Amino acid sequence: MVMATAARPTAGAKTGRDGMNRTDANELAFVRLCEAEPVLTDVVPAIEALPGMTPNTVLTSGPPMPWNGYVGGQRDALIGGALFEGLASDREDAVRKFENGGIVVDGCHDYGAVGSLAGIYTASMPVFVVENRAHGNTGFCNMYEGTDPRRLNYGVYDEGVKERLLFVQDVIAPVLAQAVRAAGGIALKPIMRRALHMGDELHSRNTAASLLFTRELFPHFLGLDSAMRDAVEGTVAALTEDHYFFLRLSMAAAKCTADGAAGIEGSSVVSAMAFNCSNFAIRVGGLGDRWFLGPHASIDARLFEGHTEDEITWMGGESVIAETVGLGGFAQAAAFPLQQYQGGSAAAMVERNLQLYAITVGENSDYRIPYLGYRGTPTGIDIHRVVDTGVLPVMDIGIAGRDGGQIGAGIVRAPIECFEAAVAAYEERYGVP
Repeated sequence: MVMATAARPTAGAKTGRDGMNRTDANELAFVRLCEAEPVLTDVVPAIEALPGMTPNTVLTSGPPMPWNGYVGGQRDALIGGALFEGLASDREDAVRKFENGGIVVDGCHDYGAVGSLAGIYTASMPVFVVENRAHGNTGFCNMYEGTDPRRLNYGVYDEGVKERLLFVQDVIAPVLAQAVRAAGGIALKPIMRRALHMGDELHSRNTAASLLFTRELFPHFLGLDSAMRDAVEGTVAALTEDHYFFLRLSMAAAKCTADGAAGIEGSSVVSAMAFNCSNFAIRVGGLGDRWFLGPHASIDARLFEGHTEDEITWMGGESVIAETVGLGGFAQAAAFPLQQYQGGSAAAMVERNLQLYAITVGENSDYRIPYLGYRGTPTGIDIHRVVDTGVLPVMDIGIAGRDGGQIGAGIVRAPIECFEAAVAAYEERYGVP
């Protein structure tokens, strides 16, 4: 492995209560981000994988809120999750049970998981189990629902959504589980590293990564019982029919990577970013599990034909964990094909990518951008650098519509308010330089 390249120490670096100054703490966090070794080890139901998960819990994206705080598509997705799991007989019954605590709503991050858009997890849903073998921690992500823009994670639940969720649960997950176990686990970082050299940024574009992942599994698919042939064919189709399947693996890999660099006393490096229907929020490595809230991110979107800007809505999202570890919007200059999907230009992608080096601790030793001369992606967002420079993190996301479903894609910039709140909390805890 090439040695990680950290940025120069900033003036006025603070000293934490344990004696480690901010620069040293941030450099340690950065090294852990670079040294992470995410490996897919299994595919199992959420109830078997997620610590603390219960049969009547439904997980969703972003900082947790009381049930009545969830509105719009995120609320609809929670209700849909309860109906899919059989926790309620109808929509009204689900609402009553959420209100009286018969069904519990909680946040994905507190279970070691991350959710795409509304991010719904129920007990029976299959999840990817990804171990960070460099640091011994684990991250989880549920599975992609398919190509239809009307999906549970986009606030839609109907018979078509139910059928696809059952197909994932009953067909795709068992095939993948057997193949992954037969392989003894699939190392994800080599796939991700190579995909960056093939036009992916591991968030809104995962075309190469999905194909590379499928290639790793082919020998193990061939070894499965011949009675599973139809299931194997359906699984291969799901893996390759579009460029989204690997996103959930990228998210789980990023989650265990970020968690492996969290909890360092004195660190001012961002350990998580997330949305719910009300806020954008961040966590910081040296400030524990507290969420620092801000307003919704600013957005620059390319909408699918027939949709308009007044339809754009927020219903959560934690796929921006990719940006937290130096991927997604922090690797845009590796993914010029995104112009066709989310708009913009190659020149704008490069300009944004270069800006982000000003707010990060260093350049990733493994994730590199060919167009920039194989320069490492900017990695390790420092809250102080964001506030000092005014450069805001850039994230690639799918765009949800107020009537449910995906209506486009684009980039968002995090709000400055959550970084300002985090800096104030950091200075209260560790002192002002």
